[in-house]
Amino acid sequence: MSAVPSIKQQERLMQVILAPVISEKSTFVADKYEQVIFRVIPDATKPEIKAAVELMFKVQVESVKVANVKGKEKRFGRFIGRRNNWKKAFICLKPGQEINFAEGETK
Repeated sequence: MSAVPSIKQQERLMQVILAPVISEKSTFVADKYEQVIFRVIPDATKPEIKAAVELMFKVQVESVKVANVKGKEKRFGRFIGRRNNWKKAFICLKPGQEINFAEGETK
């Protein structure tokens, strides 16, 4: 991607990140490895995720790792259902960079 994304690219990048993953494991990872975990759209690529985080949060990203999470099988009485598969991205920020969700702003 180019240094300044076009309007169409910006629209795509704004749709790549769905939500932060807030859990015990994600806060442990954030503290120990200085990483942030996001839920992303299933067809997102690493360069798109990196560009989206840098555009939305105004931080510098060092690396991106992605993991596909398989949906769980659940029972509803005698019926068996299945949750959707989804993708999560582990974002490693450069030293000194931070995303703080509690305050709703970046430092």
